[in-house]
Amino acid sequence: MQTLPFTPEEPTPEELAEIEHEMPLIEAGIHLIDAEIRMLTAVGGPSPLDWRRLRRAEARVTRIAAELAARPAVRKAVA
Repeated sequence: MQTLPFTPEEPTPEELAEIEHEMPLIEAGIHLIDAEIRMLTAVGGPSPLDWRRLRRAEARVTRIAAELAARPAVRKAVA
């Protein structure tokens, strides 16, 4: 089996800026996954509060994704 060379490099400032730009969406996605897990593991089925939490998390992901789509993206120069 052939292995590819591994070069441990730190993220560039441009890559860190891209991550920072997308962090609100990443965090919203984490909250959505948490709400989905609560729905799936609720004893006796999901409660009205669980459903509300899920709807709010879905709305937050949608809102933030729309905001990010409207913002100019952080672009790095291509050599």
